[in-house]
Amino acid sequence: MKSKSLAILALLLVAMLLIPLAVQAQEPIQIKLWHHGGPENEADANRQQVARFNASQSEIVVEYVEQPGGAVAGSGYNDAVNAAAVAGELPCILDLDGPNLYNYAWANHIIPLDSFISDELRADLLPSLIAQGTYQGQFYAIGQYDSGLALVGRRSLLDAAGVRIPTGIEDAWTLDEFNDALAKLQALEEVTYAIDLKMNYGAGEWFTYAFSPVLQSFGGDLIDRETYMSAEGKLNGPEAVAALTWFQDLFAQGYSVISPPDDFEFVNGKAALGWVGHWMTTSYYEAFGDDMVILPMPDFGSGAVTGMGSWAWSISSQCANPEAAWAYLEFALQPEEILAITDENGAVPGRLSAFALSDLFGEGGRLNVFVQQLEGGVALERPVTPGYPAITSAFYTAMDNIVKGADVQTELDAAVDKIDQDIRDNNGYPAQ
Repeated sequence: MKSKSLAILALLLVAMLLIPLAVQAQEPIQIKLWHHGGPENEADANRQQVARFNASQSEIVVEYVEQPGGAVAGSGYNDAVNAAAVAGELPCILDLDGPNLYNYAWANHIIPLDSFISDELRADLLPSLIAQGTYQGQFYAIGQYDSGLALVGRRSLLDAAGVRIPTGIEDAWTLDEFNDALAKLQALEEVTYAIDLKMNYGAGEWFTYAFSPVLQSFGGDLIDRETYMSAEGKLNGPEAVAALTWFQDLFAQGYSVISPPDDFEFVNGKAALGWVGHWMTTSYYEAFGDDMVILPMPDFGSGAVTGMGSWAWSISSQCANPEAAWAYLEFALQPEEILAITDENGAVPGRLSAFALSDLFGEGGRLNVFVQQLEGGVALERPVTPGYPAITSAFYTAMDNIVKGADVQTELDAAVDKIDQDIRDNNGYPAQ
């Protein structure tokens, strides 16, 4: 009897020891997600997406953290990522602007996703997102959407000015036509200035994303893409000088202004045209309905060029639970979840299966121009190099000075010097 009691007591003791372990095993995995914020409707959509994931299961809890300084043109988000990497405080899930991922991958801030992504998912992604997410043959970042840059106008104003409205990328305005359109729109009594260039975003990534296509359409570029060893002759050659002299003249002639007060110069009627990314098209449509028209990027002589690439998701190298992080990304990449974001920010859905469900981007849809540009050879990725942060910083600094009246050649020469010095300082960014 005594031995039986001892056996029961032993079982009770084992059970008592196992109970805390069982409770501990049931506790969900906690992971952090950093998001750049951006327009409030897009940030809200991402918060709601995280909430839906957390409600859909009990094994993982994602904490949404919005980092300050992550607006479209801001550099504060990138600074926060680099500071957290040094401090060993990167989140599991990291939102990053596409061109920065090459530097993050080179610095080992993020891990390849090839072991997680299925062949089916990879085949369903936009080819531009595969290209953006790949560095040194490995896939590091997966986007829910790709970006678009275009002109936006009001049909009524264009008709009043007698300006031809292009119907697609095959009949985009030439340089002469664009100059003529600006002059005619500026002359309208109800127009304060011809075009809003979103200068309120300030000197940052917006300047590179939005205005390097002008440089490239004139025949210049940010760097020699054959070697990625120098910007000499590309960023400061005669084509580049011609491009940015023309751009500087937009302000000198009063066609645009350096310091518009807010995001609504087109909506409030002061500007006849907007040079804008997809993220503003929802609010513009809400303001003008079918009077709003999206126009392809002009051809300044060497073919029309638009920016591409956008924010994408990655898993940091400091994540203790990458499988849990991927579980969230798989959820966020479902077609319906992608559309929950793109219906708010106007971006091109990143999966073909999601694209097929969208009325906005199909043939005849009001945002179809963005698709035409992505699929029609108009979109050009920003330089695929770990040195991109130095390239964009040098370029947007030069642009900021140029629009304020500085000598174009001097500013571009200085930008080339900064870029080439960065390449030398990093020994040409050899693979690590």
